[in-house]
Order: sequence, then C-alpha cells, then structure tokens
Amino acid sequence: MTERDEEALERLRSLLALPTMSRLDIAEVDRPVFETFRERVAELYPALHAELEREVVAGGTLLYRWAGREPGPAAVLMAHYDVVAADDEGWTHPPFAGVVTGTGSERLLWGRGTLDDKGSVVAILEAVERRVAEGHRPRHDVHLLFGHDEETHGTGAAAAADLLVGRGVEIGLVLDEGGAVVEKLFPTVDDPVAVVGVSEKGTTNFTLTVEQHGGHASTPPPLTATARLARAITRLTARPLRARMNDVTVQMVQTLGAHGRGPLRFVFSRARVFRPLLTAVFARMSDETAAIVRTTMAVTQLSGSLAANALAERARAVVNVRIAIGSTVDSTRRHIERAIGDPLVRVDVEDANEPARVSRSEGPVWELLSDAVTAAYPTAIVTPYVQTGATDSRRFAPHSSTVYRFSPFEMSAEERATLHARNERMHVTTWFTGIRFFEGLLGRL
Repeated sequence: MTERDEEALERLRSLLALPTMSRLDIAEVDRPVFETFRERVAELYPALHAELEREVVAGGTLLYRWAGREPGPAAVLMAHYDVVAADDEGWTHPPFAGVVTGTGSERLLWGRGTLDDKGSVVAILEAVERRVAEGHRPRHDVHLLFGHDEETHGTGAAAAADLLVGRGVEIGLVLDEGGAVVEKLFPTVDDPVAVVGVSEKGTTNFTLTVEQHGGHASTPPPLTATARLARAITRLTARPLRARMNDVTVQMVQTLGAHGRGPLRFVFSRARVFRPLLTAVFARMSDETAAIVRTTMAVTQLSGSLAANALAERARAVVNVRIAIGSTVDSTRRHIERAIGDPLVRVDVEDANEPARVSRSEGPVWELLSDAVTAAYPTAIVTPYVQTGATDSRRFAPHSSTVYRFSPFEMSAEERATLHARNERMHVTTWFTGIRFFEGLLGRL
C-alpha cells in the first residue's frame, strides 16, 4: 500500500459519505446530495476533468468521453453512484460514515456503496486520473458512464446509451458491475474464480390482482379477495419453471471442472454429456445454483385492506421474476396464468425486461478483458457466466456483442451477502487491486 493508495481511499470515503439514495418515488430523491456528489467528483479528479469531455444526462447520469488516437469501436466503462436506501438501525458502523477498521490485509471499509457500486465508480476515476497524469491516451475513444438511478429505474443509462448510439458511436467493449473474484465457488476447485457475466437474466415484475366486493369482516364470503390471492401464490410457488442448463453455464462448468479434483472433475469437464444430471443437481444443491438453471419467482410485496375489520376490495401481490436466457417475458406470463388457474386473478406485467443477449466469450475483446483480470489476480480462473441480477449494461446489449459484467474485487460469501443489506463492506486491499485492474485495462485500450 502506497501513499497514493491511502489518498485514494480518503477520496472514496468522502464520496461514500454522501447519501445518494435511490427512491422509487422520484419526488423523494434528495437531488442536492446527488449534485454535491457530481461537484465533489470534479474537484477530486482535476486531471481527468481537464482531459475528458463531460456531460450530465437525464438529470444526473455522468457521461465522459476520453478521445482516442484513432477511429474505432469505443469502450464504455460503467458503474453507478446511486445506492440502496439505508438508515443506522442494525449497522455495526453508520452506513454513510465510511469507517475503516482493522489493520494490514484485514482492513475493512464499511458503508453503503462500497460494493454496490461506488467502489467501482471511484476505482475507475482513480485509474483514469493516474493514466491521464502519465500522459496515456487510448487508441479508441473511452466513455465513462456513471448512472444516477440504476437501483430503481435505470433511466440515466438508457438515455446515455440512446445518446451514444444516436451520435453514431460504434460500441465495442462495455464493462459494468457484476461478477467478482470469489473462492470456494465450485466443488473441488481450490483456485479463486473470476466470474464474468456475458449475459443477465431479464428482470420483470408481475402483479397478481384480485378485485371483488368488500364489506364488514364479520360476515366474510367463503373466499375473500386476500384468500383467493393467497391461494394463487401457493399454487404458483408449487409450480416452479422447468430447470434448464444453458450453454453459458455448461461452458462455465467445463472451464471450472478442468481445474477440479477427483471423480467430480471427470463429470464437470464433460458437462455437455452430463447436462441432464448436472441440471438436476444444480436445481437442488442450493438457492444460488437453482437460480442459475431456471427462471426464479419471488413474491416481494403484498397489499390488501386498509382496515383490520374491513374486507379487502382489492388484494395485490408483486412477483419479482428473473427470466432465464432462452425464455421470454410472454412465456413466463403464460406459465404464471396456467399455474394459478383462476381467471379472477389478473396477471399484469410491469417493468418488462427480456434476458440480455449473450456476449462473446472468445475473440480479441474477451481476451483483452481476461488478460486484465489475470494481471490483477494471477491465480484466478476466468470464466463466463449468466448474471442473475440486473445492471445498467443491459441498455447496451442490443448494440454490442461484447457487453460484460465484472466487479474487479475479491468478495467472500459473507461480504456478498451484505449487498442491499446491512453492514455492506469490502477489504481495503482488494479495492486497491481493483484500481490496478482498471489501470491495466485502460493500458490495453
């Protein structure tokens, strides 16, 4: 750790201290704190702002252009600076204090946004600032895109993507948050694994609504609106979608299986042959592996009557669905309707997003990214995978065949569990490595 790294850490802490929380209701967003964030970024990174063109898109998303030496496909490095809402309750350290604990390699940085996703924003800023100061200039244009509403509506990234495409920019490498460097990911594989998302599931909300006559709760009908809705949820839960192992997952299993030990190596390294068996195993092994091989459905919100003694005239549930590649929003809707089997339960689609196009996991752009990962994490196995969470990068999937999702940080299972939860944190040393990853990547562009 150098003095330069420690100064970088202080800059990250100062930006973590700004509570740039996303809200579904735009009227509840604290716009001044977002403006303060943008102003502070300009103050903290003078060389970058002297060299790169900067504009604010859709009221808050930052878009930069670093002019290249010659025409060619432009790279887009993405992250977002809005964060999931948090208050102090239940946190070991306040979520917007940027507290550092521990010593040496065990130092931890605590706070909302460390992993998701200000850690990436600031790592990119630090890397570009250093490269600009060194006099580096990329071969082709490099755009930096920092979204302001990724956690809710994603309008900033969508507008920026439309803007670049409308200007005739040819989109090459796109890199956004996503997979990470993880250990003990796969049975018998001892090396750390760098999982790079080459696609992502479609994220769509379906609403189940029952509307019927209300009245006093003392004289209920045989099946109330809430009971009908509960029955629909029970039926839906009992009929999960069919598990399937897509080609990307097969490639991931084979890649990792080649590094395994014992009898499992034989099976994993021949994943295409054993696909039916592996699909069944993944579907039952854990929640995480089950999500890899099927479309998942989770009821996340419920609403009914406004009074304890009144029958609900309208009962409603929100089902958050992550649609597997190879499936569609429409086929998922039909499955939901068949599983429920009740015409009085209306199924509506909200915020529909199809699975993203699968990007290339071979060729010069993939190799360039893989080389940058290996340079930062020499012992890591690089493999493609399908990301279960949604990112702003999906806005570029129709325009490029090399859209990837990778956060260049080591994350333990315990740390990953703090995403969108209390006590979000990361090791300081891995954040420094993330800066060097982006420095290395920029040197290859």
